[in-house]
Amino acid sequence: MAEILIGTCSWSQHEGYYPEGLPANEQISYYAREFPVVELNSTFYRMMPRRNFELWAERTPEGFLFDVKPYRQLTWHDRKHPPDDEVAVAFRELLQPLRDADKLGAVHFQFPPWFTYEAENLAYIRHVHDLFADDVLSVEFRHRSWLEGEALPEVIAALEEEGISLTVVDEPQLGSGSVPTVLTVTNPELVIIRFHGRNYQQWYAKVKSSSERFDYLYSQEELEEWVPKIDQLAQEAREIHALFNNNAQDYPVRNARQLRVLLEQRAEQATVVPAQAQG
Repeated sequence: MAEILIGTCSWSQHEGYYPEGLPANEQISYYAREFPVVELNSTFYRMMPRRNFELWAERTPEGFLFDVKPYRQLTWHDRKHPPDDEVAVAFRELLQPLRDADKLGAVHFQFPPWFTYEAENLAYIRHVHDLFADDVLSVEFRHRSWLEGEALPEVIAALEEEGISLTVVDEPQLGSGSVPTVLTVTNPELVIIRFHGRNYQQWYAKVKSSSERFDYLYSQEELEEWVPKIDQLAQEAREIHALFNNNAQDYPVRNARQLRVLLEQRAEQATVVPAQAQG
């Protein structure tokens, strides 16, 4: 019986979701009244003070989970500064307040499109597992070379051997900078599904903000397509995090609610974590 947690990637970009006048530092508490999980992506842009993690843990209820994106240097996004073990250790230590509160879901490594399938890059993923040996890790690829042809079975085998989750994605299928939806459970403890939208026109466009690239509202029919796919993953995984990254307007919240209802309507193979009671 898989437990399915549905949420969004970030909680601060949901236009019209929060009551007018709600202070920014109270948004996470409001969000956590309805959703049991969130992706923490502000950590990608800078090394946050430890106090931030302490406050996030304090402001969310028991059982709430954060999937955390590591600092960008650790995922090869900083071309001038390659990954550094000292930075990795420092970042790992920042997460301790979430561990102590039992609120750290997974450390989610999303690699850039220029991180292609190569032996040394696969070795780096194994090394990352050693650095974060006590945490659940999930990796998301953004170059097709990892998940097609002869590379796919080797990548899957390596992730299974290390106990690293393969992040499942829904995104435009458009060239090498997109990856297919691979419904494979490489770590039975957790599967993360990230819904990026299907905005083909903006996928490779030079945009001012990521919200333009992910400006997409899933239709009811498109979400219904995912119900049997989630059921398939739920056969092998103990927990699933379904996270909406279509961060434009209030789209992620609307789609998260829709998917939750769809899964609740057919809840036989999995237990969907319901919305938190409204107070």
